[in-house]
Amino acid sequence: MATYTHGHHDSVLRSHSNRTIANSAEYLRPHLRPDTRLLDVGAGPGTITMDFAAVVARVAATEINADALGLSQKLAAERSIRNVDFAVEDVHALSFPDDSFDVAHAHQVLQHVAYPVQALREMRRVVRPGGIVAARDADYAGFVWFPLLPELDEWLRLYREAAHANGGEPDAGRRLLSWARAAGFEDVTATASTWCYANPEARAWWGGMWADRILESALARQLVDSGMAGRTDLECISRAWRTWADAGDGWFLVPHGEIIARA
Repeated sequence: MATYTHGHHDSVLRSHSNRTIANSAEYLRPHLRPDTRLLDVGAGPGTITMDFAAVVARVAATEINADALGLSQKLAAERSIRNVDFAVEDVHALSFPDDSFDVAHAHQVLQHVAYPVQALREMRRVVRPGGIVAARDADYAGFVWFPLLPELDEWLRLYREAAHANGGEPDAGRRLLSWARAAGFEDVTATASTWCYANPEARAWWGGMWADRILESALARQLVDSGMAGRTDLECISRAWRTWADAGDGWFLVPHGEIIARA
């Protein structure tokens, strides 16, 4: 497994806990039925997972270790959701038998794993014939923003450098179709969707989250410990994020690639 670049600091969880089917998995919704058995790889804090649980028969939520899995377990308990099972799993070598699920889903996961093609092969193995493997990932090199602050250019450069050092691929969105074909899928529908932050509330949330994350998260520690950046550099980037968030004309676009691949 590659190292998870973001870590699980509160600033990271503030972002991940905002995710729902509506803003992060709408491309998959038409394929979900009341009798669907769904595997959710990399459940994170579980907000998408619990959305799935409300519309399908049963969900298996996985994470890379018990601490990470505990986040979605806690949310399930808080919401009294009973149709979600939990397991610590390596997506490169899942423990589930062949044909266990109707749908296998991964959101913002393949950009962080060491071997995304093998991950897709494993997801395909555990899905029944005719079932679906669905994945959505951001594409960092495609991020676009205004105002054009040089410190944000440096933020993006550092993030991509750190992600590559960890064995991941931050520009995964554009590669999903290629990875699916390499994994042996022949019936693949590739689409795209975006997150856009362009009103005061969205800017305050997105900019404030990154202003904190660049100083306090696993990413921040990696950048400083590796010598990629100094603490002063990160403080400059953090201030730039708050400057962007306060800009009345601030705008930020996050593009995502998506695939629906038939097993």
